[in-house]
Amino acid sequence: MSDLPACPACSSPYTYEDGIQYVCPECGHEWSGEEGAAESEEASQVRDANGNLLADGDSVTVIKDLKVKGSSQVVKVGTRVKNIRLVEGDHDIDCKVDGIGPMKLKSCFVKKA
Repeated sequence: MSDLPACPACSSPYTYEDGIQYVCPECGHEWSGEEGAAESEEASQVRDANGNLLADGDSVTVIKDLKVKGSSQVVKVGTRVKNIRLVEGDHDIDCKVDGIGPMKLKSCFVKKA
């Protein structure tokens, strides 16, 4: 296996070097080695609605009423969620809400408690 980084745009493992830059053959994205490392580090950080950095095990508070998909329940403003887990994807917080159960939340709808 090669030690080349995956494409930061599409996560393709089929990158190659072209001079001082890396190139992705699948999406055509080009980047320098330093840029890819900075983007991947920045992408792994999850921030709340106020810009505070979140970590596994933090407690957060919901800042907006959130409808639960497929149910008539609502997660109310001010609901405190303890012991969150950060995951990859669109909904980047995996947690258990009291009275509702396990669910995924977007970090833009919570603030660090």
